Amino acid sequence: MNFTQMQDRLRVELLRRIQRGTLSVSLLARQTGFGKSHLSNFLHARRQLSLEGIDRMLAAQHMAAEDLLQLGAHGLSPERPEEPGNVPVVSHNAALFEPYIRPSAVQMMLQLPAGALHLMKARPAASRRSWQRFVAIRIAHADALPMDPLLFPDALAVIDRHYNSLASYRAGRLNLYAIRNGAHLTLRYADYVAARLVLRPLNLGFPVDLIDIGPEASPDEFIAGRVVLTINEL
Repeated sequence: MNFTQMQDRLRVELLRRIQRGTLSVSLLARQTGFGKSHLSNFLHARRQLSLEGIDRMLAAQHMAAEDLLQLGAHGLSPERPEEPGNVPVVSHNAALFEPYIRPSAVQMMLQLPAGALHLMKARPAASRRSWQRFVAIRIAHADALPMDPLLFPDALAVIDRHYNSLASYRAGRLNLYAIRNGAHLTLRYADYVAARLVLRPLNLGFPVDLIDIGPEASPDEFIAGRVVLTINEL
């Protein structure tokens, strides 16, 4: 793959994400520091990026150069259906920000019994409907303690990224969510009160966290998904 092909594949992938609603020129400008006109010219093939500019773009979109090679091998817009029970274990960052999980981002594959996820009800935000639905993460020690004894350090949590609603999945039971808190993913119960997302621990020895949503944002923008399953030992 030469330099021009790399730019073309990056351009098409960015346009695909914009079309699906997972990215905007304004967001990309904030992530990279490029001006909107500069980005618009690149996206419309009126100018090229420098090698440094490509590196900044890839870092902002949590991609690597090998992912552009992968796009070339499988088509620029792969539409591969998810295999039931075959869940990629990824970093917290990938679970939060990657609509489609890159092969290079998969740490391992978690094999669940056939049909284990088939009947899960979804309540996706509009911007998440096209996202790869199920991912799994390792539970960090800092997240396990506030949710003790429900969660254990280094256990696996399977996240349904098509459930971004604060509506109860089952009446009388609290949903456990994977939530973006700053640049980090955290696992908590959640409510929405007075334009704030309220993150509640199970262990009352830990504080309640508040996330200011702002007048133009929605709580579902901060909810990566609902935790549907935890596995303490493999």
